[in-house]
Amino acid sequence: MIRAQIKGVGHYLPENVVSNAHFEKTLETTSDWIVSRSGIERRHFAAEGETTSNLAAHAARAALADAGLEASDLDALIVATSTADLTFPSAATMVQHQIGMNNGFAFDVQAVCAGFVFALANANALIVSGQAKRVMVIGAETFSRIMDWSDRGTCVLFGDGAGALILEAGEGAGTSGDRGILSTDLNSDGSHRDILYVDGGVSTKTTGYLRMEGKEVFRHAVEKLAATATTAMDKAGVSAEDIDWVVPHQANIRIIKGTAKKMNVPMENVIVTVQDHGNTSAASIPLALSVGKASGKIKAGDLIVTEAIGGGLAWGAVVLRW
Repeated sequence: MIRAQIKGVGHYLPENVVSNAHFEKTLETTSDWIVSRSGIERRHFAAEGETTSNLAAHAARAALADAGLEASDLDALIVATSTADLTFPSAATMVQHQIGMNNGFAFDVQAVCAGFVFALANANALIVSGQAKRVMVIGAETFSRIMDWSDRGTCVLFGDGAGALILEAGEGAGTSGDRGILSTDLNSDGSHRDILYVDGGVSTKTTGYLRMEGKEVFRHAVEKLAATATTAMDKAGVSAEDIDWVVPHQANIRIIKGTAKKMNVPMENVIVTVQDHGNTSAASIPLALSVGKASGKIKAGDLIVTEAIGGGLAWGAVVLRW
């Protein structure tokens, strides 16, 4: 059977590194408070004029170099983002142009922090169905553009960045030992819209700011993330004992630890980057995958579970073998 196998990975972070101390100057907060609540020590903010598509294009080039491919080798390009440069066209078509990909097709997926998981599932479907042989999936965000800098409950949590993964059609035996994406699980529930959203948009003629009910998001996150991960593992025919790495959405260290505990996966088998990047929304999982590979942790043949939850609420998981 056809499997969507990992061919390359890459990431990009803006040069501007912002430590927790930055917020001590303008907010009633301390670095210790931020670390204790979230695990975040620093994050990156895009420079003036640096857009989501710019970050995504940098990550795309890094992934192409890692895979030993050219942009023309791609059949499709998907960008998961909630902070596209413009209302339209899509950030994906902008990235397509910036990297010199003059063929194939490109489109965006918007599922907030769960965007990369949703985009991976779409890329997998394109490959398995035979509509594409090689697909690049990018998560990229500039959440610093939608922060209310007076709200210490949100503005200290988010950062900007991009990560990219290239999937390629390959043969598998149809077993859990195959390389590539083994299973996906996607979910959403619009009744929880008001606990995580942006209070503006095109139809309101405003950009708006991110608003979040932190306690409510936390309450839903651990339960739903563990449940979707378990469902995806069941679909793939694997158990927690088989997992080499959990690569979660990097929102909050307490959520990451709580989910790992509920999944019966020790923290030494969890890739954690939240301390360095903050919550980069749809970019967090591909960023963590790229950092995990670059650090020598993630190796060929490793069994990986990724899971994420974001506004909507939307949540899901992917099981893959590197």
